[in-house]
Amino acid sequence: MEQVKDRFIDEKTKIEYVRCGDYYLPNLKLSVEDTNYSIGKYGRMKLNYLKNNKKAEYTILLMEGKLNRYLHEIDIAVSHRVKTIISQLVKQENVTEELKINNQLEWVGKMNSIKNRAEEIAFNELIYM
Repeated sequence: MEQVKDRFIDEKTKIEYVRCGDYYLPNLKLSVEDTNYSIGKYGRMKLNYLKNNKKAEYTILLMEGKLNRYLHEIDIAVSHRVKTIISQLVKQENVTEELKINNQLEWVGKMNSIKNRAEEIAFNELIYM
């Protein structure tokens, strides 16, 4: 009678398998080094986009242990891009501190419009691609 092993390593793939009941399941682990990144609003948006629209890319990044670092880098890049576009639009549309002092409601409306446009541009460039 052949003895049943609790674990074995496939020589071809070098993957360890562990016995669970009547089945052998691959013993896969995510890299620990990939968990120390903070992910903000834009990183979470990219994660949602990958999960819903780019499943293969999401799976590859996850299995290679690069997903959190990638999302962190996207978050930083989008934040930087939004700030850059906002500063350009503020100069282009002449939204000044003087306007802020004299007419706060108009200033807030213009700044909200600029921020929304800047985010939409950055989303199309970096998140929805």
